[in-house]
Amino acid sequence: MTTGTGTARAGGAGTGTAGPDASLAGTSGAGAQPPLTLREFEAAARARLDPAHYDYFAGGAGDEVTLRANEAAFARVALLPRVLRGAGPPRTDVTLLGTAASMPVLVAPTAFHRLADPEGERATARAAAATGTIMIVSMAATVAVEDVAAAAPGAALWFQLYVQPDLAFTERVVRRAEAAGCAALVVTADSPARGVRERELRHGFLDLPDGLRCENMRDGAGTRSIAMSPELSWDHIDRLREMTALPIVLKGVLHPADVRPALDRGVAALVVSNHGGRQLDAVPAALDALPAVAAAAGRAVPVLLDGGVRRGTDVLKALALGADAVAVGRPVIWGLAAGGERGAARVLELLRAEVELALALCGCASPGDLAPDMVVRRPW
Repeated sequence: MTTGTGTARAGGAGTGTAGPDASLAGTSGAGAQPPLTLREFEAAARARLDPAHYDYFAGGAGDEVTLRANEAAFARVALLPRVLRGAGPPRTDVTLLGTAASMPVLVAPTAFHRLADPEGERATARAAAATGTIMIVSMAATVAVEDVAAAAPGAALWFQLYVQPDLAFTERVVRRAEAAGCAALVVTADSPARGVRERELRHGFLDLPDGLRCENMRDGAGTRSIAMSPELSWDHIDRLREMTALPIVLKGVLHPADVRPALDRGVAALVVSNHGGRQLDAVPAALDALPAVAAAAGRAVPVLLDGGVRRGTDVLKALALGADAVAVGRPVIWGLAAGGERGAARVLELLRAEVELALALCGCASPGDLAPDMVVRRPW
C-alpha cells in the first residue's frame, strides 16, 4: 500500500475569530477561499489524502447505517431558544474531571494521525493546546504519548486505552500515560472484537505503511498489535482501578443498564458512543442513546457524547439532551489533512465560535444554561 502524496504540511497553530483564515486559502481546491465549515474541510481533506487513507478515516462498519445515523440524528432535533433573558456575552468554558477546557468540545481518540499529516498527533496536540481544549490521545497513535506531550507542553491530555489480555503490558502502557501527564484514562468498552469495515477491505488496507507504527504498543524492540478480546469484563475495570489513581472514563456506553455497574466501580465519567459507527452496525445513533444514559447517570458523573457532531448547534443539542461535553474525531482529522496543525486548530476554532454564537442566540450565558425543554424532536 502506498502512503500517498497529498498529505498537508504542518503550519503554526493559533487562535482567532470565526472569519476565514487566509493561511488556509486553497486547501479546499476551489481557489482562494479557505474552508468555512467542517464539511468543507472534509472535502479538502479528501482531495489531499490517499483514497485508502480517506476511506479508513471516513468509513464505518457493515452497511454504514450507524455511521449515517450519527449525523442524521442531529437533523431530527431542533433547538428551541429562549428570548429576553439578558444573558450577556456567553462563556463557553467547562471543567471536566478537574481539567479545564475552553469549550465543551474535546478531541476524540482517533488512530493514525500521521496518515493525515507528517507531524501526526504532535500537530493535533498543538492545535488542541492552541484552542484550549482537551485531546484524548489514542492508544493507536502513530506518535508515542510521551512525544505527544513533549510536542505541546501544557496541553490538556487524556489517554484512550484498549485493555489488553496481557494485563502486565496494559499496566506498562498506563504508567507511560501517567508519566506523560495524562489526566484521565478513557477506556474503550465497545470493542470485544473488531468491526468489519468494507471500505478498508476493498483497498487492502491491512497494515500501516512502512515507517509508521502504533507507537504506544512498542514493547522492547518490537511493536505489539492491539488485541481486542471477548473476555473483556467489569473485572478488568476493577483491575484498572487497582492499577491507577487516574479517573477512569468509560467510552462506548449505549444501554442505560450499563450505567449502574460503571458507577458502582467508581467510573468517573461516561462517553455515549458507538465508535463512530465503526464497530457494530445498526446500533442507535449516539444522540438517540444519550437521554436514557444521561437519565440513568442522574448527574452523578459527567456524560460525554461522540459521533456525528459537525456544527456548534449540534453541540448545543447534545448538551440540552444530557451531555456535559462532546468529542469530535473525524472533523479534526479533516483539518489536519487539509492544513496540518493550522487546519486542525481552525476546525476547533470554528466549532468554538459556532458554540458561542448558538449560545447567544438561544439566550444562554454558558453551556450549563441548556436544558431539555430547549430542544424538540422534529416530526420527520
